[in-house]
Amino acid sequence: MTTVLDDNVHNIAVRGTFDDCQNMVKALFNDLPFKERYSLGAVNSINWARVLAQVVYYFYAYFRVAATPSGKVVFSVPTGNFGDIFAGYVAKRMGLPIKSLLLATNENNILTRFINNGDYSLGAVVSTVSPSMDIQVASNFERYLYYLYDENPARVRDSFAAFTRNGRMEFSDAERERVREDFSSQSVNQQETLEMIASFHRETGYLLDPHTAVGVRAALDNVRDETPAICLATAHPAKFGEAVTTATGLEPPRPASLVGIEDLPSRCDIMDADLEEIRKYITEKAL
Repeated sequence: MTTVLDDNVHNIAVRGTFDDCQNMVKALFNDLPFKERYSLGAVNSINWARVLAQVVYYFYAYFRVAATPSGKVVFSVPTGNFGDIFAGYVAKRMGLPIKSLLLATNENNILTRFINNGDYSLGAVVSTVSPSMDIQVASNFERYLYYLYDENPARVRDSFAAFTRNGRMEFSDAERERVREDFSSQSVNQQETLEMIASFHRETGYLLDPHTAVGVRAALDNVRDETPAICLATAHPAKFGEAVTTATGLEPPRPASLVGIEDLPSRCDIMDADLEEIRKYITEKAL
């Protein structure tokens, strides 16, 4: 993104975590006059259209798999932000015969703790080889809570208000049981991720990126019967070349469009995780 030098393109790098960035974006979106004045939009899963598009490929993938006696499949989804697997949940509610939605996380495992133990509490963000999952506050989680709370938006607001105050949410035994009916989950650590990349390449010749490797490891550990397991891949391995090389000793081939990209001119403004500074930046650049 930083190599796009058009005058109307501005790149910001923030000193902080994914959660810092996401919290500021949501705050700006919740400032409705500011959002409308500057026509703010998002292309990540904050935007419902992104989730809607992801619902489609659950159906597409299901119909590419040979029929089984049960007619059901397992989807293993590496995620930290809950968007991709929430799309699977929507597909299941629409009637797609999904036996299980297996949510795979790395060491940043707030979602695994929630599903397995009912523990949705803040922890420190750990830096890993699967950085897109280095998240503590999943931005799509409120969408699932809406259904878990029987479509009661006031209850969702109250839960997030409590989370802001206390850094945790509380769930009843009945709600915890319902969550476990909707999802299963496993946390895969960094060493296990690198071992998965290496062994999968040895056995199949396929290079996994580290995020996809988390999902594949979870599927291999949890799907023990004949049910087909579909693991959602997330990125080209060349995007995370250092991790792939560490695991396999091989440098993943790059798509032609990315060859030599690090030698191109780039432009990026590095800023603190300060909401008002970001707001001022947008105001100045949008003139």
